Amino acid sequence: MAIDTKELMRQVAQIKVVTSRLVDEQLSGEYHSVFRGRGMEFDEVREYMAGDDVRAIDWNVTARMGHPFIKRFCEERELTIIFVVDTSGSACFGSAARSKAEVSAELTSLLALSAIKNQDKVGLILFSDRIEKSIPPRKGRTAAMRLVREVLAFEETRRRTDIAGALRFLNSVQKRKAVVFLISDFMDDGFARELRVTARRHDLICCSISDPWEEELPNVGLCEVQDPESGELFTLDTSSRRLRDAFQQRSAAAGQELQSMFRRMKVDSVSLSTTGSYVDSIRRLFRQRQVRSSRG
Repeated sequence: MAIDTKELMRQVAQIKVVTSRLVDEQLSGEYHSVFRGRGMEFDEVREYMAGDDVRAIDWNVTARMGHPFIKRFCEERELTIIFVVDTSGSACFGSAARSKAEVSAELTSLLALSAIKNQDKVGLILFSDRIEKSIPPRKGRTAAMRLVREVLAFEETRRRTDIAGALRFLNSVQKRKAVVFLISDFMDDGFARELRVTARRHDLICCSISDPWEEELPNVGLCEVQDPESGELFTLDTSSRRLRDAFQQRSAAAGQELQSMFRRMKVDSVSLSTTGSYVDSIRRLFRQRQVRSSRG
């Protein structure tokens, strides 16, 4: 998906306008309430006032000063948000107006701008069957938009997908707990162990992006298709009802198996498509996390 600089900047500007409005109008408050920070940190000691919680009294200072003092704490707000984005060959596919890579860029922009608005740091790992690029977490709107440029600007490859390798790299470079958005079409296998390890170390959220044609073949007669990761060519007779049914059943089974794995590992997930809006899906995810958090 190599694009020239002028077209790249046009797409980045367009995404920035759309996602900035969505952040301001819909997601900022929900993001803040869902991702609250690492806990409470010490702020100051001050004199006790009527109505203060006696459990907060600092007895050492009180004894030294001769009258009550209390400890005050504030929320340690700053979080580290890491986007681990799949840029393998299959990410370039899209049967409608957008490819999976473009949806990945929009989603990264939406979440990164929400994070920056709440003073969090954002970082990026692009991967195929190798680590394509790694950007350490940084603060600021410039940092957020750089992530979008990098996701949009990756050059189309025939590379395959290695989710396990990407997660191993993440865990080796990110020692402190982070919120990790793994954005992929999950056309890979053998990554369950690394997914479990990552979910234990970090707050992991899996964002699965698909295209309608990957779920149900259209009836367009004989057509030649190409595996975007291997380059292998196939001729399919899509007029065959038997072929279309088998394809749909296999796709549905793969999707159900993936979701079952997420549930077993208690990993939050959201399913997105190259068609339609992803904002409602993200808001639904946020609300589910809020409900779960309120229940303790």
